[in-house]
Amino acid sequence: MKTIVITGSSTGIGKATAKLFAEKGWQVAATMRTPANETELTTLDNVKVYPLDVTDIASITSARDQILADFGTVDVVLNNAGYGLMGAFELADTAQIKRQFDVNLFGLMDVTRAFLPHFRANKAGMFLNVSSIGGRITFPLISLYHSTKWAVEGFSESLAYELGELGIQVKIIEPGGVATDFGGRSMDMANNEATTDYNESIGKFMAAMTERASSGLGQSTAAQIAEGIYAATTDGKPQLRYLLGDDAVQMYAMRKEYGDDAFMVGMKQRMLS
Repeated sequence: MKTIVITGSSTGIGKATAKLFAEKGWQVAATMRTPANETELTTLDNVKVYPLDVTDIASITSARDQILADFGTVDVVLNNAGYGLMGAFELADTAQIKRQFDVNLFGLMDVTRAFLPHFRANKAGMFLNVSSIGGRITFPLISLYHSTKWAVEGFSESLAYELGELGIQVKIIEPGGVATDFGGRSMDMANNEATTDYNESIGKFMAAMTERASSGLGQSTAAQIAEGIYAATTDGKPQLRYLLGDDAVQMYAMRKEYGDDAFMVGMKQRMLS
């Protein structure tokens, strides 16, 4: 029986993926910051829940050691934990910028580094790093979130070369819009009441996002993304990137067809007009 470690398992994609892999007969180490609040995953026979904060090295090390003690071998690590910081770059304070990178990028790196010695010893293993369609294209007013996801893309692609020589795979998961709480609990807002120059753009952007969310246009469910993650894990292909969701596939196709400049003009008309 194979074992997968999943970060950010308390909600959304992480939780749906933990449930799906358990249903498929995998052993699942579901990690989250506050496992005391979890009531569903703890009822599944082949799922164990662990405390893990990706911004705390001691927490990562402790979770890894306990997971290896409990399961013996880990086959896959899904780096899923993340959140979005929205708003004009100028309005974000230093603490917000640092936290965005600590969670989305440096936390992913630290979890990867923690499990690498185990994978090297086994000459096998797979890292699945959750990026986003936002790691291939951009929306207005999410520059800090996008910068972390573009960094995850570059880190993962280059890492795939060096780890591939050791029998370890790296794959990038790129979901489009997902009907989860990402816009609520998993979204932060950069704001400064003293600076009003961005208010009009922010208002237009928020209206466009609200309309998009309420219409459900192109959005996948967390369960659908979990199915895509399971397929990427088990397809046996030397494939690096997996665009998941109709909207992700369509938007990236448009970017390639029209080119950067025309795509940005269209995005501006859609989100800021």
